Amino acid sequence: MPAEPSAADLLSAWEEGLAREALERPLALLAAVRPGESLDRLARLPIGRRDAELLALRRRVFGAHVSSVAVCPACSERLELAFDLDDVAAPADPDASETYTVAAEGHTATFRLPTTADLAEVRHDDLERVRLALLERCVERAEAGGRRVPAARLPPPVVSAVEERMERADPQADVTLELACPACGHGWEERFDAATFLWEELSAWARHLLCDVADLARAYGWSEAEILAMSPARRQAYLDLAGT
Repeated sequence: MPAEPSAADLLSAWEEGLAREALERPLALLAAVRPGESLDRLARLPIGRRDAELLALRRRVFGAHVSSVAVCPACSERLELAFDLDDVAAPADPDASETYTVAAEGHTATFRLPTTADLAEVRHDDLERVRLALLERCVERAEAGGRRVPAARLPPPVVSAVEERMERADPQADVTLELACPACGHGWEERFDAATFLWEELSAWARHLLCDVADLARAYGWSEAEILAMSPARRQAYLDLAGT
């Protein structure tokens, strides 16, 4: 079972994440609750399974309710969003496996699910190039008529079959919210990126907490460790007494 992170654990994870590239930062948060696992190991988790663990961490640290903001792509109106984590939690694949095989157009293709490590290797502004590069990395073996076929030469129907099976196997990897603008009536779908959302939320929390630590240290002369060992309620009570 994942460890319960303390305020000090989460601050350390945030500090570790600051030294990493954006794609790796959420992995530092997972490392805080999975002691002994390297970031390299966590980077090999399928994207959706990684995000499911991040959402579980978010629920334990900040609760299930989410407040956020979206911008209407039609009129630039800012929308305040409020939803529960259950609204963005996708059901796990009951047939979860390390690899999957599909058959289409006389071809068979065996593949694994994309990971953070894969995304780090295929970053590009051209989404079609990213799509092809992920396919080449994740398809472990493809055959037609007993002969090996490179992933880049798979017919479109086979590629579609692979991608559809990936979506069913790891549904948490691609979660969207259906939104409607109250100002202009425009409706659209917006992807919910659990990893980015949690990292930004934790960053705001960490900076706020450090301000509280600085105020309490000035007011009472306590060390950071002593302040972080307090419960949030006790820290706030001392802040109120100090008038900060």
